[in-house]
Amino acid sequence: MSDATSGLLRTGLLRARPRTPRGYAWTAGAVLLLALPFYLDRFWLQAGLFAMAAAIGAIGLNLLTGATGQLSMGHSFFLAVGAYGYCVLAGDSGTENGHELAGLGLPTWLAAVLAVLLAGVAGGLFSPIAGRLRGAYLGIATLALIFIGQHVLFNAGDLTGGFNGRAVPPLSLFGFAFDDSETVVAAVPFQSSEKLWYVGLAALLAGALFARGVLRGRPGRAMNAIRDHRIAAGVMGVPVARYRAAVFVLSSMYAGLAGVLLALIFQRTVPDYFGMILALEYLAMIVIGGLGTVAGAVVGAAFVSLLPQLLTHYSDTLPLVSDPGTGGLAPGEAARYLYGAAIVAVVLFLPGGLTRPALSARSPRSSREKT
Repeated sequence: MSDATSGLLRTGLLRARPRTPRGYAWTAGAVLLLALPFYLDRFWLQAGLFAMAAAIGAIGLNLLTGATGQLSMGHSFFLAVGAYGYCVLAGDSGTENGHELAGLGLPTWLAAVLAVLLAGVAGGLFSPIAGRLRGAYLGIATLALIFIGQHVLFNAGDLTGGFNGRAVPPLSLFGFAFDDSETVVAAVPFQSSEKLWYVGLAALLAGALFARGVLRGRPGRAMNAIRDHRIAAGVMGVPVARYRAAVFVLSSMYAGLAGVLLALIFQRTVPDYFGMILALEYLAMIVIGGLGTVAGAVVGAAFVSLLPQLLTHYSDTLPLVSDPGTGGLAPGEAARYLYGAAIVAVVLFLPGGLTRPALSARSPRSSREKT
């Protein structure tokens, strides 16, 4: 047998090797996520859905702040655009809580797509500013979006329903409604949480894969160059202002998608939710998880979004934590204390975020495999 033939056989055998332990772990994780609606109750499913929506929004913010170095304090504004845009586009006109609500009555799947595009348009209108400002100046400029958004949400009652918000039309796709109407699958009753679980998984997977492709491709290298050496990137021919504006639009669309999913989970949009605290929570997500990585956004979003729900759920058994209004430390307050402690600990001891040790441990092995 010739050396060339034996080499081809060795290459084929190497490629035909069974999956690595990491591949088996990914497969097992995927099967577990698909099976969870059959075993978990409504609380845990809703907690997971909140984490998925937060992860989608955090991925978009990480593309903007972590990968490109643009500080944004107005992410919650674009979540509100997505959530309320879906309600207006999919809802019907009518009277609710004393407000004559406007609605176009579009098919809900089309309304969801258009709401994401609407958030991108809102980001595009702001992108000329985002393309020219950086650092604290951009942060202050985006902070103004929250104040503008809150004023509009509370006062444009015909669109938003005012202080009490407005109901969210359930998603419907190919005649299948993702609402609380019971659908039995394998002797398990599926309601809105179980049905939306798979919508959230699909949206998160698509968003994560797209962001990963962006970061690993030529746009990602240009974004990192802008973040690290803006002037040098411009000298090398990278259109800095254009990239900054484009990433801002893309980040806004991720926020819009997260807003649509949040609206479907809540089943009612309330203006108070889309304020300053939500914007700060998203910044905490990407700092705790790790700047500039998709995995960091997902891990940070899970930590920040699940922590207050777990504290609330187990408040009667946890020390120093009590039910809201009982005079002790409320779960939300305890969660914010833990956010602050986690951010300080990450900055001091894990500057790259919670996912950085895993990425650092994997990179030497990857380099050996390539050689």
